[in-house]
Amino acid sequence: METLVTGATGFVGTAVVGALRAGGANVRRLVRSRPTPGADDFLWDPSAGHLDVSALDGLDAVVHLAGENIAGGRWTEARKRRIRESRVDGTSLLAARLAALERPPRVFVSASAVGYYGNRGAELLTEASPPGKGFLARVCVDWEAALQPAADRGIRTLALRFGVILSRSGGALAKMLRPFKLGVGGTMGDGRQYMSWITLDDVVGAIRHALASESLAGPVNAVAPKPVTNLEFTKTLGRVLHRPTIFPLPAPAARLALGEMADELLLASTRVEPRRLPDSGYTFRFPTIEGALRHVLAAH
Repeated sequence: METLVTGATGFVGTAVVGALRAGGANVRRLVRSRPTPGADDFLWDPSAGHLDVSALDGLDAVVHLAGENIAGGRWTEARKRRIRESRVDGTSLLAARLAALERPPRVFVSASAVGYYGNRGAELLTEASPPGKGFLARVCVDWEAALQPAADRGIRTLALRFGVILSRSGGALAKMLRPFKLGVGGTMGDGRQYMSWITLDDVVGAIRHALASESLAGPVNAVAPKPVTNLEFTKTLGRVLHRPTIFPLPAPAARLALGEMADELLLASTRVEPRRLPDSGYTFRFPTIEGALRHVLAAH
């Protein structure tokens, strides 16, 4: 299978490329820096509207993971603009170029996020739930809408709404490990906010399943079946690491340190249930938070 992957050098993309190649796929990487000679890399620059169209010739599938790191720094207006443009503009460019092909790929799997639902307290959210409010929700709505040209062309198109991705190699958990190992970790805010999560192993599994499952299209919640509160996550992480978790981060302190990002990433409550993945036959390798953390942190 000829497969194109964007965001291929990130911690998720690296794992996906490795798994697809191990499964026998021929993988091309769409990159923004100078392509590595002999690595089957192709250049694109979404901000300039440039994409090497030779990367699209004869494709069977596309996995689109590119996007600015939302937790890479305080949300200034310039950073928020980069977060939005990296997702919406890049997706628009790719979808339009795929739709214009004489022979388009069969399937286009794009990342999205549970940020689509916004801060919803304890409300149980499914793929049928409407979008929420706030910056991330607006970005996700526009991000998914940018896929429409590909869908209109008859390409089976999916938006995988990922939760917090648990991995040693990157993302939120990697940043949490040092303070928790030092025994200074704790709950954020009141700890009652829900966190929808998924291991990197299940991210890779869900993407491979989405590529192969002809019945899947549209929005798909890519989260483990048991979301947890921040308090439950904190206590479980402390138990797995054999460390106390007695140093909370009060909401005012989080807002002082991180501004708007604190409300949308740390203090927002998003209780998301995956329905379409299990209904299509996907079985999560790590459905519970303790099993997931013990697996992810096995080398620590």
